[in-house]
Amino acid sequence: MSRAVAAVHGQFGRAVIYRLNRPFNIHAHREGHLIFHLSGDDGGVLVSGAPCRATNASVVAVSPWEPHNFVPGDLDDGSTFFVLYVNPDWFAPGVNETLLRFGRSEFARTPALDAQIRCVSALVYAGQRVTTLDCELRCLIQACYEESWRQMDLGEGRCLSAQAIDFRVRKSMRLMEESLGADIELDAVARRAGLSRPHFYKLFRTQTGLTPNLYVNTLRMEQAIDKLVGSEISVADIGYDLGFSSQSGFTRFFAANVGMAPTQYRRVAHVL
Repeated sequence: MSRAVAAVHGQFGRAVIYRLNRPFNIHAHREGHLIFHLSGDDGGVLVSGAPCRATNASVVAVSPWEPHNFVPGDLDDGSTFFVLYVNPDWFAPGVNETLLRFGRSEFARTPALDAQIRCVSALVYAGQRVTTLDCELRCLIQACYEESWRQMDLGEGRCLSAQAIDFRVRKSMRLMEESLGADIELDAVARRAGLSRPHFYKLFRTQTGLTPNLYVNTLRMEQAIDKLVGSEISVADIGYDLGFSSQSGFTRFFAANVGMAPTQYRRVAHVL
């Protein structure tokens, strides 16, 4: 079973050390996403359908809203990865997610980057709560961002930019966000946005890179994590609030998208 060894939440986003031995479902985040290998077998990551490798010589970067999924190596006891989820507003206040677009989905892990990764992951593992961690995180994220552009291939990388999206898609996104606690009927969302079902699905995927179902799952996953870490609401009630009919259904959803049970994630997470 995959598990979180340590998890820190703050204004920067999330920093998590995972022990992984199972694949995730295809999912997305509104945050930028950096994956660093620490020990065990290498990890495979599909980023918008393109295969990447998280190894001791490479870093995997996922821009906001890019669909991706993780495929661990073959070790029965799993491999260890340090994963950052970067809040675009913290990285570049007052702008949208486009500024956090990485130049490459996979880039070389230089000796300087490797030293930073080892240092910051050790602080996260130790449950460091002082301002040093925030400073170290900012330096690491900035270094990865710059390195991804130094090693860029033209045409790589995509992200979701609300300013470039058709108003009907924007309306459907707002409707989905307002209806997370209910059984969302995407056909009804399409009608309220003024689109036929086929046109809605095609337009939404063309403009965002996501299916409507994947977008809804992303919103539910974000709210679930926020409530697990920021409240004492029971796991069952969190699931019901997000439209799941049973705690077991919510637990399966969370494990498929985050890699572990919600109770286990709540146990190791703390807020700076």
